[in-house]
Amino acid sequence: MTASSTRRTTAAHSRLAAVGAIAVAGALLLTGCGDQTENNDSGGSDNQSAAGAPLADKLPQSVRDKGVIKVGSDIAYAPVEFKDKSGETVGIDPDLADAMGKQLGVKFEFENGTFDTLITGLRSKRYDIAMSAMTDTMDRQEGIDSDTGKKVGQGVDFVDYFTAGVSIYTKKGDDQGIKTWSDLCGKKLVLQRGTVSEDLAKAENEKCPAGQKISMEAFDNDQQAQTRLRAGGADAGSSDFPVAAYAVKTSGGGKDFQIVGEQVEAAPYGIAVAKDNTQLRDALKAALDAVIANGEYKKVLDKWGVAEGAVTEATINGGK
Repeated sequence: MTASSTRRTTAAHSRLAAVGAIAVAGALLLTGCGDQTENNDSGGSDNQSAAGAPLADKLPQSVRDKGVIKVGSDIAYAPVEFKDKSGETVGIDPDLADAMGKQLGVKFEFENGTFDTLITGLRSKRYDIAMSAMTDTMDRQEGIDSDTGKKVGQGVDFVDYFTAGVSIYTKKGDDQGIKTWSDLCGKKLVLQRGTVSEDLAKAENEKCPAGQKISMEAFDNDQQAQTRLRAGGADAGSSDFPVAAYAVKTSGGGKDFQIVGEQVEAAPYGIAVAKDNTQLRDALKAALDAVIANGEYKKVLDKWGVAEGAVTEATINGGK
């Protein structure tokens, strides 16, 4: 990415299916919160048994003994991870985690947290991994704060599993003349705090002429930004393409929003793992490769209408 190191990052998220393909998931509601309260949810089936799990022996023994991988996630980012109307954690990430759990013989237990605290939670061992539409970037790998350029931590490793980019959306029928990022000069933009959308807006703002700067309002989660735009409190919003496309399809029965222009900054989503947990990292890669090979990966992406974001194999630290 060109703006900074993050994309739904701690310091963020394109090639995906057309907006209409998201219709598969259109009946689900955009609910949930991104606060720091625990909200344990497997995001899939009941506890997996190690018996019959072909890759169980690749996990660290401590994880095998627990039978659980704790996942830090901002569960308010439909269709990647969110709460459905029954309160269950659903979406692309939970479905992929469930498929991986069958390979590894463990349950992936999702815990809700605000996005910009997930790496901290991983560092403090609150979570074993972070899986939350998180973009793999070099700065995050190296523990660099993208705003200051200073090292703030050890960094993390990523197991990359998907590709996504960033979109701008407006109220339907009222695009304010916005087609590209440069058209945001002099406009008000809403977005989620700590995301690549925020990074891109800040970078674009530097190019705007005096008196025509971008007015940005950042929120803890994307749904809050959508609410502000829906109420007329901004000219446009920005988020990862799958999220923007899902909002366009579902919000107000498809009557609230429209995507404008092309998505930009295509980059990999990765599962974040502590640098010193290489065995778990490699086990996750093996599990992802297995579900790609057996067709479960394709089934998940097809279910959520995001097949164009597919990768052919899992990659370690493929972000730039």
